[in-house]
Amino acid sequence: MNFFKSIYSTIFFVLVGSAALAQGISGKVVDETGLAIEAVLVQNLHTDQHTHTNQQGTFLLNGIEAGDTLTLTHAAYNTISVVVKEEKERTIILELKTFELDQITVSPEVNALNVVSKIDLKTTPVNSSQEVLRKVPGLIIGQHAGGGKAEQIFLRGFDIDHGTDIAISVDGMPVNMVSHAHGQGYADLHFVIPETIEKIDFGKGTYYADQGNFSTAGYVAFQTKDRLENNIIQTEIGQYNTKRLFSLINLSRNSHHAAYVASEYLTTDGYFESPQNFSRLNVMGKYTGELDNNNKLSVSASHFQSSWDASGQIPERAVETNIISRFGAIDDTEGGNTSRSNLNLNYIHQLSKNSSLTSRFYLSHYDFELYSNFTFYLEDAEHGDQIRQKEDRNMFGFNSEWNRFIALPNGSINLSAGVGLRDDQTTGTALSHSLNRQTTLETLKLGDIHETNSYAYAQAELVRGKWTVNPALRLDYFQFGYYDRLSETYENNQVEKGILSPKLNVLYQHSPLLQYYLKTGIGFHSNDTRVVVAEEGESILPKAYSSDLGLIWKAHPRLLVNAAVWNLFLEQEFVYVGDAGIVEPSGKTNRSGFDLGVRWQLLDWLYFSQDVNYAYARSVSDPEGENYIPLAPDLTAVGTLSISGQSNWYGSIQYRYISDRPANEDNTIVAEGYTVVDTNLGYQFKHFDLGLKIQNLFDVEWKETQFATESRLFNETSSVEEIHYTPGIPFCATAMLRYKF
Repeated sequence: MNFFKSIYSTIFFVLVGSAALAQGISGKVVDETGLAIEAVLVQNLHTDQHTHTNQQGTFLLNGIEAGDTLTLTHAAYNTISVVVKEEKERTIILELKTFELDQITVSPEVNALNVVSKIDLKTTPVNSSQEVLRKVPGLIIGQHAGGGKAEQIFLRGFDIDHGTDIAISVDGMPVNMVSHAHGQGYADLHFVIPETIEKIDFGKGTYYADQGNFSTAGYVAFQTKDRLENNIIQTEIGQYNTKRLFSLINLSRNSHHAAYVASEYLTTDGYFESPQNFSRLNVMGKYTGELDNNNKLSVSASHFQSSWDASGQIPERAVETNIISRFGAIDDTEGGNTSRSNLNLNYIHQLSKNSSLTSRFYLSHYDFELYSNFTFYLEDAEHGDQIRQKEDRNMFGFNSEWNRFIALPNGSINLSAGVGLRDDQTTGTALSHSLNRQTTLETLKLGDIHETNSYAYAQAELVRGKWTVNPALRLDYFQFGYYDRLSETYENNQVEKGILSPKLNVLYQHSPLLQYYLKTGIGFHSNDTRVVVAEEGESILPKAYSSDLGLIWKAHPRLLVNAAVWNLFLEQEFVYVGDAGIVEPSGKTNRSGFDLGVRWQLLDWLYFSQDVNYAYARSVSDPEGENYIPLAPDLTAVGTLSISGQSNWYGSIQYRYISDRPANEDNTIVAEGYTVVDTNLGYQFKHFDLGLKIQNLFDVEWKETQFATESRLFNETSSVEEIHYTPGIPFCATAMLRYKF
C-alpha cells in the first residue's frame, strides 16, 4: 500500500506543478459526415509525444511548435500527416479507407492488443450470435441446450461454465447475472444483434482497474454502433427449417444526431431427431447525439425473448448400444424460455479541453426458466430426474468515470477515477424436481436474492519517453442477502465483504512497430449469494494473482504478431452447483501458459489469422495424478483465411481446434478434442448481397460440450459415470439475401 500511496502522491504533485504546461494544440477529429472519431492516435513525429482522441473525437497535445508534423492513425481511416501552424485549435477530417494492415501501428497504450479485434472485425465481420464471443483470441464456446441457453465458455485453462470468471458487458451494461438460478455469472449474450456490434474491447487477466466482478480470466466489452452507413433488410434460409429475418433502419442521421432501430427474428427445428421449436426475437433502438461543447448523449432500449425445446446431453453408452442415435435423446422434454428488457444511458460531459466525465446508467428486467435432466433416473427411478430452474430479476446500476489528460514536454499523464454501483434483486429463485415440464414434484430451493456491489477505482498512465507505467487500485464492496422461503422460520441472511485489488502494468514502446509489456494484478473470484450465506462469509472473495509478459510486434508492414507467457493463481473458492442446490468446495489452483497470435495480409485482398493458446491447469491442494481441473482446455487453436476487397466477392474459411482434455480430477475420463471447419462466401451488387454460409464443411462427427456425469437409464440396475455430451452440428448450409439502401 505504501508503494501505491507514493505513486498517487507523485501524480498529484506532477498534476499541480504541470498545470501551466497544459497548453498546446487541441483539436477534433471527424469523418467526412462530421461525426467524431474515437481512438485516433495523434503523434508528434518530432518529439514522439502522442495522445488519443476521446469519445467526442477531441485531443490535446502539448510541447508543440510551429512546423512540427502530426500523424493521425486509425484502423478504419486513411493515415494523414498535418503540419502545425500557429493555430491553437483545429478540426481534422479523416477519410474511410479500404482496410490494409500496413497502416496499422502498435499503439502505445496499456491494452494495445485490442488492435487484433479491430483487424478481425474488418476482415471477417460478425454474422451470427455464435461468432460474437469467438472474436476474442483464445476463447472457445460450446452450446449444450438447444440454442437458447447461454454458451459454455473456455479461456486460459478455465471451464468458465456460462460466465463465472469472465466479465461481459454491452455498452457498459453487465451481461453476467450474479447468483443466477442456473449458476454464478450466467451470461446470455443472445439479446445482442450481431450486426449492431461496432467494437470489441477485451483483456485477459486481472490487470484492469475498471473491470471488477467476474474478470478473473478476463473481460469482453462490446460496443454497438452509434449510427448506420446503410439501411439493411436481410433474410436467411437454411437446413433444418432455419429462417432468420433481420433489419437495420435509420430513423435520423446528420452530423450531430443519429437514431436507428434493429430487429431480428430467428426460428429453427435444429438438427436433433426431436424438433427444437426454437424461436428468438430481438428489437433494439438507439439514439446518439453530439451536444454543445462536445458533450455526447447515447440512449438505447432493447427487448429479447426466446423459447426452445432441447434433447440435452446424452450418455456415450446409449449411443454405442443403439438405444438412441447421436442426435437422439433420453429426455426430449428439456428446454426453456427467457427474456430480457434493457434501458441504457451513456452521457459524456467535456469538463475542459483535457478532462471529461463519463456517466452510465442501466436498468434491466430479466426472466428465466430452464428444464434439464442430466442424470435421467439416478435419483428418481419412477419419474426421472428432470429439474426446473426459474428466476425473475430486476437489475440496475450506474458508473461515473473522470478522466484528465496532461501533456508534458517529454511525456504525459492520463488520470482516471471512477465509482459505481450494481444492484440485483430476484424474486422466487427456484430449483424444483419436475416431470415433463408440467408437474412440480418437489421444490428443492426457493428464495429471494438481493446482492449489491459498490466499487471505486483510480489509476494513472505515466508516459515518459518510451516507458509507460500504469499503477491502479480498485475497491469492491459486496452486500449479500438471501431470504429462504422454504425455512419454517423467517430467515433473511445478510453478509458483507470488501476486497482491495492493486494493479501495476509497465510498457516499453520500442517503436511504433514493437511494444513489450509486463502486466500484474490482483483480482478476485466472486461467489454466489447462496454460497456466501451457507459459508457464513468465510473465504467468499478468494483472490486471484496473475501476470503477463508479452510483446506486440509489427514484424513486417503486413504482418502483426502478438505473444505472451502468463500465470494465474487462484485461492480457495466455493462453488454453488445450481443443478443440485449444493455447495462444493474447491482448493487452490494454478494456471500458466502462452498465447500466440498472427495477423497477416498475404495479398491486397487476402488475409490470414492464427491464434494458438496453451494452458497448464492444476489443483495445488490435491496429490499428483489427482489434481487435474475438469474440462480445463490445454491446447486450442483458431485459424481464418478471408477475402475482402477483391472485386465484389467476400468470404472466409475458418477452423477451430481443441485438444483432448481431462473430464475428471484423475484424468480417467477424457473429453475428446475436435477440429471443425466453417466457411462463407458472398457477392455484393449495388444494393444486394447474396451469400452462403456452411457450418461443419467436412461433416465431421464431434462432441460440442462434454461432461463426466454419473447417470442411470430407466432399464439399468446401477449407475454409470462416463462422458455425457451434446453432439456438434453436422453439415449445415444457410443462404442469405441482403438489401441495402
